[in-house]
Amino acid sequence: MAALRPIPVNTPKFWGGEKELVAQCIEDGWISSEGPKVKEFEEAMAKCCTRKHAIAVANGTAALDIAVKALGLGEGDEVILPSFCIISCITQIVRGGSIPVLVDCGDDFNMSVDEVASKITPRTKAILCVHTYHFPVDMRPILELAKEKGIKVIEDAAEMIGQTCMGRPCGSLGDISTMSFYPNKHITCGEGGMVLVDDPVLAEKCSQLRNLCFNPQKRRFVHDDLGWNYRMTNLQAALGWAQLQHLDKAVARKREIGRLYTKLLEGCPGLILPPDQNALNEVNIYWVYGIEVAQGVLVDAEEVMQQLAKVKVGTRPFFWPMHEQPVFKEMGLFKDASYPVAERIARRGFYIPSGLALTDEDCREVAERVRAVMAGICGAGAGAAA
Repeated sequence: MAALRPIPVNTPKFWGGEKELVAQCIEDGWISSEGPKVKEFEEAMAKCCTRKHAIAVANGTAALDIAVKALGLGEGDEVILPSFCIISCITQIVRGGSIPVLVDCGDDFNMSVDEVASKITPRTKAILCVHTYHFPVDMRPILELAKEKGIKVIEDAAEMIGQTCMGRPCGSLGDISTMSFYPNKHITCGEGGMVLVDDPVLAEKCSQLRNLCFNPQKRRFVHDDLGWNYRMTNLQAALGWAQLQHLDKAVARKREIGRLYTKLLEGCPGLILPPDQNALNEVNIYWVYGIEVAQGVLVDAEEVMQQLAKVKVGTRPFFWPMHEQPVFKEMGLFKDASYPVAERIARRGFYIPSGLALTDEDCREVAERVRAVMAGICGAGAGAAA
């Protein structure tokens, strides 16, 4: 019997043109952040997201760090965000002395809008909305609430590049929005990120923060504030610009992959599959193909992933909630907090290979192996997927 070929959880797609642009940077000698491709990439991404300003940075975490500090969030300020997110969303909030105020998510994995409203206090200075996995956050009520209360909105659109919300591009909805260009995103620079704003003063602040707070109006090496070296290189920007030209194709392919998986896995025992549309008629972008192990199944996602690893299918678990993170428990944060949906999906959710380089044959192989594993776990003739 032939050995099973491994199918990794992500393999990026290169559409053509990337190699030539990166090579041109080397030939021209422009490899640092001073190269012209950085500005070109910023302008192209700003146009894509209908923003006035884009600031290219080293990665998505850098973009979030800059967003928090640029808004002046500091000691004692409260920032509302979902417990179900990646830890980079909360890191600078905590480091800067602000108070993270968590909310649970819904079954769509996005933050509960009703809970956001109930958590606002006179100390609330910002709401961090994190679009997660499949669909954007329901932004309309959050934006209305923020406007009414004078609260800033940070939009983490890392997983929704090319997605829309309320008929607008994700990345255009916050007072300040952020993106990531890690290899599993819809466009990649290897590493990279972007901050997107309309306010020119805020844009200038973000630009300074990514560059150690050098002030072009003052003598070099004289600083009025502390920033970071979060610059994007010309090499990264060239790769990102080339990828951006194919964003529509990338999003279309993601949706093809997601819909094919659903067709192949429909009725698979013990699994809850993602819907193609949500209650707001937003279409799933399938950044990843996220699956939940149904409550009636006696094992959790970790066991399913271990079984899939044995048949060479790459997987990743869902995020672990912020209120259950050991580092924050050690700091005395979120004592006795409970967010039941986040806790459930963290234990029962995982995703299967979702990279843009997947072929239809790859998807069929994955689905066949997933079905075999779930049949073994649930038993022959096990019931429906919900």
